[in-house]
Amino acid sequence: MAGANPKPAWLLLAIASGACAAFNGVFAKLTTTELTASWASAVAEALDLSPSNKIVEFLIRGLFFALNLVFNAVMWGLFTRALTLATSTVRVSVINTSANFMITAILGTLIFSEALPGMWWLGAALLVAGSVIIGRREEGNKAGVEATTGVEPLLQRDSTDGDRFRDDDEGQEERDAVELDSVNGSDGKDESEDEGGS
Repeated sequence: MAGANPKPAWLLLAIASGACAAFNGVFAKLTTTELTASWASAVAEALDLSPSNKIVEFLIRGLFFALNLVFNAVMWGLFTRALTLATSTVRVSVINTSANFMITAILGTLIFSEALPGMWWLGAALLVAGSVIIGRREEGNKAGVEATTGVEPLLQRDSTDGDRFRDDDEGQEERDAVELDSVNGSDGKDESEDEGGS
């Protein structure tokens, strides 16, 4: 195990974020489905209450709604953290979406006894494949981006400080002033000097 290559932290966070998104969907569905009513009846009977006890049902639905909100918040926190750690936001999105699709399919089958038709699997596969293709396209270096899109990235790494990015607009005011002077026909002198000297 000493030679095992550890997975990057962003990858685990992106998968966990996708899983939280899947659980978020499950709890949202459990908040409104009839399955919850049957579970509430079983819980009420176990507590020696009437199976049609609405208080138990509302408490269980409230619990599922609260879990829906919790998993949503956790999902966004994990997703945001994965985005900050990864070198590519597209990779994080692809992994998150793929994990969400697969875990949602498994949970839907286990909890709701849903049978997913082949078209669902085909659609999910096409969405993931499209995301991977887009991700690979955006993985290129600056030259690759310029070659495929014809557009230079807005932010470029500053060669003196690897942690900073240089915005293309830095120094733009000075360039604009020089350009404006050349349009006006002046060479940087004050106009009052030109009028007094003539």
